[in-house]
Amino acid sequence: MSSSKTSTSRQASPTGAVSNSPWKLQQSYSGDSFFQGWDFFIGDDPTNGIVNYVDETTARSTGLLEVNNQGNAIMRVETTPKVDNLRNSVRITTKFQFNGGLVIMDAVHMPTGCGSWPAFWTNGPNWPEGGEIDIVEGVHDYTNNQATIHTEVGCTLPSTDRGVLAISGNVIGLSNCAAAETGNQGCGVRASSGKSFGASFNNNGGGVYAMKWDTSGIAIYFFPRGSEPADITAEKPEPDSWGAAMARWPAASCDPFKFFRDHHAIFDTTLCGDWAAGVWSSAGIPGQEQSCAQKTGFTTCEEFVRASGSTLKEAYWEVKDVKIYQLQN
Repeated sequence: MSSSKTSTSRQASPTGAVSNSPWKLQQSYSGDSFFQGWDFFIGDDPTNGIVNYVDETTARSTGLLEVNNQGNAIMRVETTPKVDNLRNSVRITTKFQFNGGLVIMDAVHMPTGCGSWPAFWTNGPNWPEGGEIDIVEGVHDYTNNQATIHTEVGCTLPSTDRGVLAISGNVIGLSNCAAAETGNQGCGVRASSGKSFGASFNNNGGGVYAMKWDTSGIAIYFFPRGSEPADITAEKPEPDSWGAAMARWPAASCDPFKFFRDHHAIFDTTLCGDWAAGVWSSAGIPGQEQSCAQKTGFTTCEEFVRASGSTLKEAYWEVKDVKIYQLQN
């Protein structure tokens, strides 16, 4: 990959040259060493999913965790045909902590299917005081990613108009991002791309997500496989050249260094839980034209997940890499 230092070479493309970047790589997770530098969350799911998060040794010995022949990190859920209560799963958190940054995650597969609730997100201390940024999240058969922030009181979206926000996604629900005032809902944006989540993401070979946290605010970008900017591939990211963000929360109405601090990046897959169980009988979201209750014949999410381990074979993450950058100055 060639590099240009001219001030006019700022446009990124899948094949073009890239300029120097103000973003410096701080942490990189990939290949056989992917799982070094992560803590394994152990125990019950805080969002009330019917999973038991296990340690690294248990996850490896039971086939939930591996690096495959392609050098990609795999995180699965337990697929034992029937369980009495909880299924084992994996939740990992970076040891690395950051204030401001650019988090870039390249995955070829994410969990999908009725009962699943995967997420890739960043989180601060004393929730929601330290803020939460959900980069990738959805449930069941959804095909369009939902990015959301959850904060203390005082953070809002200045508008719900995508043109005003300069985003490609659509604001759903509320403009108030305060967890305490929205029943933990926060303020979310649904991607317009039907290849941004679930089976459609997987069938397209995955893609790249980027979350930028700087003085301008919080922004999330998505690039379907084959459209990744050359500057990302070259590890010289230039977010200003990427075009419209999928989602954005501007600093003017949500100070990014007041409502967000001391973040770690997290992967998890829960089953059922507050969101997935709550919409078990609902339809109409992109990808979920038929509710999981109708599709499976089970009245509740929990009954289905406990009785149907073989249907959870697609509930796994396959991640090429995660890279965390920070501004050099």
